[in-house]
Amino acid sequence: MTGIATAIGAAISFAFAMSWEILWALVLGFGLSAIVQAVVSKSEMSRLLPDDSPRTLMIAACLGAASSSCSYAAVALARSIFRTGANFTAAMAFEFASTNLVIELGIIMVLLLGWQFTLAEFVGGLLMIAILAVLFKAFLRPALVREAREQAERGLVGAMEGHAEMAMSVTDGPLIQRIFSPGGFTAVSHSFVMDWAAIWRDIAGGLLLAGALAAWVPTEFWQRFFLVRHPVAALFWGPLVGPIVAMLSFVCSIGNVPLAAVLWNGGISFGGVISFIFADLIVLPILNIYRKYYGGRVALFLLATSYTAMVMAGLMVELVFKAFGLVPRERAAVVVEPHVTLNYTTGLNVIFLGLAGVLLVRFFKTNGPTMLRMMNVPRGHASHAEHRHHTG
Repeated sequence: MTGIATAIGAAISFAFAMSWEILWALVLGFGLSAIVQAVVSKSEMSRLLPDDSPRTLMIAACLGAASSSCSYAAVALARSIFRTGANFTAAMAFEFASTNLVIELGIIMVLLLGWQFTLAEFVGGLLMIAILAVLFKAFLRPALVREAREQAERGLVGAMEGHAEMAMSVTDGPLIQRIFSPGGFTAVSHSFVMDWAAIWRDIAGGLLLAGALAAWVPTEFWQRFFLVRHPVAALFWGPLVGPIVAMLSFVCSIGNVPLAAVLWNGGISFGGVISFIFADLIVLPILNIYRKYYGGRVALFLLATSYTAMVMAGLMVELVFKAFGLVPRERAAVVVEPHVTLNYTTGLNVIFLGLAGVLLVRFFKTNGPTMLRMMNVPRGHASHAEHRHHTG
């Protein structure tokens, strides 16, 4: 029993240390995302995504990058804008960008893995969206899109339905005025808290899983699994197996990054890390949501095309970054700090926790808990709650 307790304590200690390391970055990232959500309406997103042209897909990627990083909210929002007229390919491009190109993901990757990984994530994310668009153009038949739209119109509940349907953005007046207006402040606070409510389980799960793997799994196991002694085979094996590990880990979005740090230190290839992080949108719970949203055939289509794009993007990024000498030679990702000390991380955590506290107070003072309860409520009910919130 003592050995078990020691092992559990070690895993929790690793998880807490990583949590402390990235806390300020999470608050900053969610704060910036909340500001964007407060000034850009969902109806405007649908209007801007009418087709699958390169220009539209770039707009979709930019809108996604400025949106929420929660995988479940991204999937629900993609269906929402698809139902209101957006092109299916553009909606999927938006979805992938909203979990793989967001600023909070980049910040945390810099802190835990290094700037090279952040650059690779953004380059690879755009590349993956381009590959997806080509695959959709080649294999997505009109009948399959009709099937997806018919199933989407049924409005089956997946996750984060209310969050996707609520329209809290402030669209009147100049941008700065909207952000600092009372309505803008309220919208920012609501989006901030709702994003945290949507993703905290993924973050906590990722940190605990990463802590457990770092504490319990010996490096020799990872080195054998990732074929470290066979560099050429490892180059291809990493991107192939990375998404599969992510699918089985059930960890989504930002929660993948701490685990990616463990895998990198263990020996997975550079491209394998990137494809692993990309795979937050094909974990098993989200595949089940695809089935509900678009039907079984479309869910399988999304799995096949997404996996192919992730593998190809991860491999291509590694080859390009190797050619330019940008792949780190040292495997020294931040997995744990021995203890909390009075350093810049602690100072930033204190500052940003104070900011989070201000937003939390505003959230509770402006009927936020009522909105929070509607996050997993179907469309009509969510809209009714939203109407009562704005008119009450």
